[in-house]
Amino acid sequence: MPSPPPAQAPPPEVPVRNQVRRYSYLICTVVFLSYLLVYFHRVCPSVLALDMQAAFGVGGTLLGVLGSAYFYPYGLMQFPVGLLADSWGPRKTVSLFLVVAAAGSVLMGLSPSLGWAILGRVLVGVGVSTIFVCNFKLLTEWFSAREMIQAGGIFMAVGGLGVLVASTPLAWLSDLFGWQATLILVGLVTLVMAGLAYLFVRDHPRDKGWPQVRPGTGRAATTPSSLLGGMKSVLCSSRLWPISIWAFFNVGLIFALGSMWSVPFLQQVYGMTKAQAAGIQVTFALGLILGSPAASFLANRLGRRPVFRLCSLLLFLSSLAFYLIPQGLPPAALYLLFFLLYLAGGSPGSVLAVYSKELFDPAIAGTSVGLVNFFPFLGGGVFQVIMGAILEAGGARGQAAPAAAYQNLFGLIVLGSLAALAATLFLPETMPRSRRQSA
Repeated sequence: MPSPPPAQAPPPEVPVRNQVRRYSYLICTVVFLSYLLVYFHRVCPSVLALDMQAAFGVGGTLLGVLGSAYFYPYGLMQFPVGLLADSWGPRKTVSLFLVVAAAGSVLMGLSPSLGWAILGRVLVGVGVSTIFVCNFKLLTEWFSAREMIQAGGIFMAVGGLGVLVASTPLAWLSDLFGWQATLILVGLVTLVMAGLAYLFVRDHPRDKGWPQVRPGTGRAATTPSSLLGGMKSVLCSSRLWPISIWAFFNVGLIFALGSMWSVPFLQQVYGMTKAQAAGIQVTFALGLILGSPAASFLANRLGRRPVFRLCSLLLFLSSLAFYLIPQGLPPAALYLLFFLLYLAGGSPGSVLAVYSKELFDPAIAGTSVGLVNFFPFLGGGVFQVIMGAILEAGGARGQAAPAAAYQNLFGLIVLGSLAALAATLFLPETMPRSRRQSA
């Protein structure tokens, strides 16, 4: 009777695959934590707004300019960031720009005047603007298509954790150490993340001597001429503008409210402490963490357009409630209404990105996503300044804006939600009915 054949050793690619997977998780940890800083930097002025207003002795309009200084450079950077990721690679791009963000945060903490603080805020916006695009490029290189979708969902939820940290914990820190020392500390943490990104992130598995996870991935042949050609093609298309108008109003208004004026509203109209008001700001995080997967679920079953319409309708109803009853609401109602506001403006981000790709030829999908992604940040910047001017015009004196001024602010959101709802009438549906039924 012949003896059984000797047990064969596992093929050499199996241990290599395990090594790749373990290292991909390490990269995810570093980049995802970096994305937490993106949302933290985005919304932290809301908690620190009145402290900075008192320190610089400025009114609501100039304070709005300070907050908006993050959004304009962040939005403009969406155009070239894909080219940077393809030419420099995500590792160098994220590391270098996080250093810029760290410098900006420290500069804000050390600023002797509003002008220097605005410059620091600009540097922060530029510095964190590359993480979103670079993350998805890294996911493409290190994960299979199925794993990439799952990792992308976790990545979006981490943004909500950034809002969470920028609420009550930030209020505690600023009360304990002061707002300036807190911003310097945040800058140092950002600098540490830049170092971790440079030490551990690798652009491709082949940078570690491993084979590619997905055949055909690698550096894209993106050139300045092809980037400009794709940008012109998207800008000249009528399909760009309805969704861009929707994003400008529906998302931009919530960016402006959540990153600057929500906490001051609760402090000035409801007499809350900074920590109490920041506690309600946690609803921004919940809107992202719970709302993003829910919006994606509905978009796969109902289609993309109904989700956008539902978000605009929700924004209209919740802002109308604040407009009609600006003060005297019980805490439970405040939590619910702010959650609905942030759900309406924060949850459709992943659907917006997918829809922007589906509107255009796949060859220019990256350009279309970057261009559409510019408009929420443009809206956030514009509306922060307008909201500050509304508060001043409504009779704000020093740090005490009256309830009537905030009522006008929510009136602006009501009008903006109607503009967004009107824009959805012109949105083409990109998901066939057959796919909706099988989703």
